[in-house]
Amino acid sequence: MSKVTYTVPNIHCQHCVHTIETEIGELEGVISVKADLAIKKVEIEFREPADEELLIKKLREINYPPAIS
Repeated sequence: MSKVTYTVPNIHCQHCVHTIETEIGELEGVISVKADLAIKKVEIEFREPADEELLIKKLREINYPPAIS
């Protein structure tokens, strides 16, 4: 199992949180998703077949791209 945390500047409200948690949570291999409005971060636990490339691609598709440092 792997765990990643992304900063997502586009999180503005509870609807954003709900959308991210729902959309990412539906991906095969995703175990848990927690989006935090206050700190604009998304924490995702996953295992194969999900990987970081898939997670980032999906976040971009739903207009919540992670900030790349």
